[in-house]
Amino acid sequence: MKPKTALIVGAGAGLSASVARLLAAQGAKVALAARSLETNSALAETLDGRAYRCDAGEREEVEALFAAVDEDFGAPDFVLYNSSARARGPFIELDPTDVEKALLISAFGGFLVAQQAAKRMVPAGGGAIFFTGASASIKGYAQSAPFAMGKFALRGLAQSIARELQPQNIHVAHFVIDGGIRNAARPERSEPADQPDSMLDPDAIAETYMAVLAQNRSAWSWEMEVRPWVERF
Repeated sequence: MKPKTALIVGAGAGLSASVARLLAAQGAKVALAARSLETNSALAETLDGRAYRCDAGEREEVEALFAAVDEDFGAPDFVLYNSSARARGPFIELDPTDVEKALLISAFGGFLVAQQAAKRMVPAGGGAIFFTGASASIKGYAQSAPFAMGKFALRGLAQSIARELQPQNIHVAHFVIDGGIRNAARPERSEPADQPDSMLDPDAIAETYMAVLAQNRSAWSWEMEVRPWVERF
């Protein structure tokens, strides 16, 4: 599949930017959505795409986002949900309001975005919906219950709709990113000089996304795990 219109929700300067560049290189019109327009404006301009503002946890904003992309580029035939939120701390000290917000972004937002995507792809006869997961998608860590709750839910959503939508020619895939992603703009997200390739390269992850997108439908994957060669699992 070579998408004509791609929408990335929760886009930023890391993994989603790498995916966006590869999609644009294939000729897709790329829409980048985040809670702030400034987050993606410069990248969107370089890709001849467009940046949009959207809080993925708000139904009205997600519906407005898809309506805007429909008008600007046409209905997206590839959608990547890359949004997540965390609320960290000892379990008994967690603020329920913060936990609720984290779940809205990590899980409910994925439902809202996937539903809007499917409403367009089913009548169109096909498409692809991808979700970015994490180590917390399959194992919950101490003092990180809200993140595990959200990511477990997102994985369940992906698995469920893969079984429902793939027979309708919509490729649904979930990616477990099991390790830290390298980010040159953030020193704390850079790997030590004496440990090369100990963090995930966002460009390499993006290539994996594109490889899954290119799969023949006779052999689709619904889930893919990626981790650095030195990561324990």
